[in-house]
Amino acid sequence: MTSAPVDQQDSLAAWLSIRTTVPWPRWSGERAAAGPPAADGVRDYFTATRGDRDPEGTARVLTALDRALADAQEGRQLNFALLTGWQRYVLHRDPVGFRTLPAFAKGGRERYGLAADTAARFEQCLSQSTQPDLPLPSRAARTYLDVLFFHPFEDGNARAAMLALAFVLACDGACLDQAHPLQVTRWADDADGAADLAVLIGILISATQRRQRHRSPA
Repeated sequence: MTSAPVDQQDSLAAWLSIRTTVPWPRWSGERAAAGPPAADGVRDYFTATRGDRDPEGTARVLTALDRALADAQEGRQLNFALLTGWQRYVLHRDPVGFRTLPAFAKGGRERYGLAADTAARFEQCLSQSTQPDLPLPSRAARTYLDVLFFHPFEDGNARAAMLALAFVLACDGACLDQAHPLQVTRWADDADGAADLAVLIGILISATQRRQRHRSPA
């Protein structure tokens, strides 16, 4: 939590106001290519961004990633209980629940409000991660941003967002062999930026599949 001006804009409200109007892009990607990728981009991302400064925390988030991917393979539905289960590993804390106060991020420049229905609205948003008429990259991008801007936990929300993204992709048999390009600041009121994130995820999925095919024996 970070102190901020009382009259600061509610970034969660800003995200919810544009969420249904984001110009999500079309995607003509294919189903996952046969065989595993040469690298696990999300795993490499966590290791590179946290490994040296927090080896124990890195081990915990990698355990959470393993659990998230196993949940995807088992056909689990994304909901807050599932997300909380991963976050217990990340934070090494139990119980883990929805935050009870407004949250702040980006050095206090974004405030995420809290109302009586915030947790229920987050649950509803998570349930839309399988929306059939929205392409996979857009569903993954929207879920990632939902976690960032609802900011449901007292700590570790960026890690939770990346875990949720990996889960949504894995549910469709997709993965990324590079995730570092996703490490860009996202703003709650930026509809075009949300669409651009979906474009980027689509490019990364397609690039991963292309490299998988090139590695596969003829």
